[in-house]
Amino acid sequence: MQQHIEIQERRTSADIVFDYLYDQIGSLELLPGTKISEADIAAKFGISRQPVRDAFSRLGNLDLLLIRPQKATEVRKFSLTGIAAARFVRLSVELEVLRKAGAAWDGSRLGEFQDNHARQHDAIARAEVAALHARDYEFHRLLCDLAGVAFAFEIIAKNKAQVDRLCVLSLTAKDGMRQLIEDHELLLDQLVAGDVDGLCSTIRVHLSRLDDTIDAIHSAHASYFDT
Repeated sequence: MQQHIEIQERRTSADIVFDYLYDQIGSLELLPGTKISEADIAAKFGISRQPVRDAFSRLGNLDLLLIRPQKATEVRKFSLTGIAAARFVRLSVELEVLRKAGAAWDGSRLGEFQDNHARQHDAIARAEVAALHARDYEFHRLLCDLAGVAFAFEIIAKNKAQVDRLCVLSLTAKDGMRQLIEDHELLLDQLVAGDVDGLCSTIRVHLSRLDDTIDAIHSAHASYFDT
């Protein structure tokens, strides 16, 4: 029994470390290329190195950490190839989600979407990028739930992890934040109208808005990218 309790505690500690580092990496508090140490993180949380190692492994599987034997672990740099692959997969999934959501729409969940949009506007009014980012996740999760494919959001979220740090940079400007909401509102209008073709067209534009940001960041901060 004691061994089971210890295992549960270790998993809980690993989850806490994972969530902390995921947020730090995603918010660019830890920049691409930053070196981090198992020992330092373990000391910070007052835990052993094993749960930290577990958290590092999970982050490595998301391509957010670069873990190499006998070398320092570092925040993985952006990869243009990896970003392109993640965006391709996400677009493919989102298109099918929207087709299914359009077919399933009956108006009964309109209030949930409207509440989500109200929270997005509140985040903009407060200039809270992290809150808007969270509401963005929530909006796409609602679409997956409506489509009857809740599992699809896990695929979307996994591929979003590849570009979330770039999303943070693109949302630092008010214009970027407003554009995100306008896209979401247009998607909802098209969903209500049953305009599936419009939904597919809008999501393509929505997911392409990072193009200029990626080019600009690559030009201004080449050190953030793998050579």
